Amino acid sequence: MKVNSSLCDICGTCVAVCPVDAIRVSEFCVHIEMDVCTQCGNCLQVCPARAITVEGDAS
Repeated sequence: MKVNSSLCDICGTCVAVCPVDAIRVSEFCVHIEMDVCTQCGNCLQVCPARAITVEGDAS
């Protein structure tokens, strides 16, 4: 998973749905800890800004 910081509005919606607490929000960005992430896709589905993509996805 990858966060496009230019699209992300740092709303925190993704944090609330992550079952393994792999997403951290700071004042300026959202970071997904890939060593913890299970790639369940919950964050992809709820991101209102569509700022989260699968790593390597061209879209």
